Amino acid sequence: MTDRDAVPFDLASMRKQYRAEGLSETELAATPVEQFARWFKQAATDGGLFEPNAMVVSTADAEGRPSARTVLLKHFDEQGFVFYTNYDSRKARDLGENPYVSLLFPWHPMARQVIVTGVARRTGRDETAAYFRTRPHGSQLGAWASAQSSVIATRADIDGAYAELATRYPEGEQVPVPPNWGGFRVAPQTVEFWQGRENRLHDRLRYTERSDGSWRVERLSP
Repeated sequence: MTDRDAVPFDLASMRKQYRAEGLSETELAATPVEQFARWFKQAATDGGLFEPNAMVVSTADAEGRPSARTVLLKHFDEQGFVFYTNYDSRKARDLGENPYVSLLFPWHPMARQVIVTGVARRTGRDETAAYFRTRPHGSQLGAWASAQSSVIATRADIDGAYAELATRYPEGEQVPVPPNWGGFRVAPQTVEFWQGRENRLHDRLRYTERSDGSWRVERLSP
């Protein structure tokens, strides 16, 4: 098999021309969370995105070995960005060893990205329980059925565990919150807003937190 057969596309020539309209400092909100709220509303209503709250969470373990995965943002405010997971998962184990994390919102149809760096801390059990109650019944059972990131023999193992739980907690019956399941809140230290521009001369504006809690805005070269 030749290299041409292995890659049936000319990757070097695959490119899109981005929009002419850019992002200026005068357009930015006072805080990165306010600016994120503006862009997120546009992404959720006009962006043509399947899941606008999908984000890539990148972590590293104590030895600095990175890993990344897509999860769903479930809340955000001035205190940070919240997602939920099994506390025995790889991401949670990484964060237990190294709380520094990066979040990436890849809003490709809008030629936009938001990149957050910060520190992750577990949410309180009351907050976790309140969110767990909003999940569909099947998702509540799924949180019990899956020992996330662990090795399993077959798909039937998961399906069998779920079926047993569905019998124990039928629809309409309250499902308890798993003790090893909960949230992480990422308190942002930097937030970059990336707007694609023509000729790959993109706009990149980054908020960086000052020691007094205010924000400095810097323009980065594309």
